[in-house]
Amino acid sequence: MPPAPRTLALVAPVAGLLLGVLDFVWIKWVPYPFAELGNSTATWAVAAFALGWWARTGALRATVAATVLLVVAVPSYYLAATLLQGDDLAVIAAPTSLLWMASGVLAGVVFGVAGVWARTSGWREVVATALPVAVFLEEALRFAGKARTGYPGAWWNVAIDLVLAALLLELVGRSVRARLLAAAVALPLAVAGALVFTAVSG
Repeated sequence: MPPAPRTLALVAPVAGLLLGVLDFVWIKWVPYPFAELGNSTATWAVAAFALGWWARTGALRATVAATVLLVVAVPSYYLAATLLQGDDLAVIAAPTSLLWMASGVLAGVVFGVAGVWARTSGWREVVATALPVAVFLEEALRFAGKARTGYPGAWWNVAIDLVLAALLLELVGRSVRARLLAAAVALPLAVAGALVFTAVSG
C-alpha cells in the first residue's frame, strides 16, 4: 500500500537532509576506496530512484518527492561541512551549489519516475530497471579511464561500481527476461553518459 501524501511530503525533505549530512560524513570518515561512494552522483540518483520506488504512487507525486529529496540534500551537505569541518556557510548559495540543485531537479524527474515505472511491466519496467544500473556502470567507465592514467585505487572503485550495478539489476529486475533486457539497455546508456560527462567536465 502506498504511503499517504502527507507521509511522502514529510519523508522527502527528511530523507534529503539525511542524504546530504550522511554523504558528507561518509566522505570524511569512511576509508578509501569506499569513501568515493560519497562523491558518487550515482549514489544520489539511486536514492531518488529508491524514493520513487518506495512511494508506489503516480509519476508526478514521485517526481516531486524525488526532486525535493535531491534539492534539499545539497544545502544539507554544505551545512554538515560547516558544522563538522568549519567550512563557510555562504557556499550554500554559491553558483556551484545552485548548479547541483538544478541538476537535482533533472535527476529527480528522471529517477523519481523510474522508481515508479520499475513496478510496472513492459518497456517501462525495462528502462526503469536499466537506469540505476546504468549510472553505476557509467561511473565504472570513468574510473577505468582514471585507472589508465595512474589514479590510485581506481580499479577498486571500478569493482565496487560493477558489484553495485549487478546488485541493483538483481534487486530491481522482477524477472530474468527483464534483467537481461535491462542490462542490454543499461550498457549503451552508460557509454553515452560517460561520453557526455567527459565532454561537460572538459
